[in-house]
Amino acid sequence: MNFPFEEQDNIRIFDQDVEEMELVWHRDREDRFVEALEPTDWMFQLDNDLPQVLEKVFIPKDTYHRVIKGSGNLKVKVTKL
Repeated sequence: MNFPFEEQDNIRIFDQDVEEMELVWHRDREDRFVEALEPTDWMFQLDNDLPQVLEKVFIPKDTYHRVIKGSGNLKVKVTKL
């Protein structure tokens, strides 16, 4: 499976050139925190919620969510619970 990011040691980097259609709604098998490691204008959206600036968010398992492309690269830390 191809992902729209590179990952190493729980750090994911989304390149500024990623196609928006690759940033699809999806859900994960475990609860997790996702935290932006640098200031960004990329957004995050949970199902049935408005988009919010991606700073530090909690994502409950089996909850649909997505990342919305901003400018520059996005670098996040993913902590699975």
